[in-house]
Amino acid sequence: MSKIAVSTSQNVNIFFNTASVGERMLAFIIDILIKVIYLIIIYVLVIKYLNIYAYLENLDQMSQMVAILLFTFPIYFDTLFWEIIWNGQTIGKKIMKIKVVKIDGYQAHVSEYFMRWIMRLIDIFTNSGVVGVISMIVSKNGQRLGDIVSGTTVISLKNKVNISHTILENLQENYQPVFPQVIAFSDNDMRIIKDNYMKAKSINDNLVISKLVDKITSVISVDNQLNGLTEKQFVETIIKDYNFFTGKEVA
Repeated sequence: MSKIAVSTSQNVNIFFNTASVGERMLAFIIDILIKVIYLIIIYVLVIKYLNIYAYLENLDQMSQMVAILLFTFPIYFDTLFWEIIWNGQTIGKKIMKIKVVKIDGYQAHVSEYFMRWIMRLIDIFTNSGVVGVISMIVSKNGQRLGDIVSGTTVISLKNKVNISHTILENLQENYQPVFPQVIAFSDNDMRIIKDNYMKAKSINDNLVISKLVDKITSVISVDNQLNGLTEKQFVETIIKDYNFFTGKEVA
């Protein structure tokens, strides 16, 4: 099972596992069951309850086919419709917590969803899904032919990503920043600072934390006394302030 790096709005890469063949098959089965339920509802409400069947019998064969296509139209395009509306998810994919993304981790476009949908004829419907399953098993990123052609894959959203894996910090609504000069850092700078700080803190390595403080204060102008903060408090405040001034979301 490979991993796909998905970029957040703050240019932080979070890695997700590609969805397993089993997850994708279950999502597909759920979507099929929903189609079946829809057809049953159409049959009971439209044909039986409204007695449309008697009317259809009086039509010529071509007109009957057109009428049937109109009633069953949603089941042919529902996958494409939901993936566009829900950014890569159908009802089945939502339940299974999987999602279509581009192979580089970014959100797929309408044209890519359309290509995946068209390729279902080859991947699934002309061979009972054998081609699609084999392709997902042998391809590096779990791609069926439709994914390969459209440059997409399907990822699992079940990863338990801890906030410490990113530069995001939990901030209270009334949080007051201390060091506005942190905007001099880049996302990558802050990611390095936080990664090293979290590692040093976990093993109580005060020497590394002191070096981080020296590095930070060499880039931005800070009072010699660190505004009355301890070195650990200072680094944590720097990280939080960076997210306060640059973050578009708070996790």
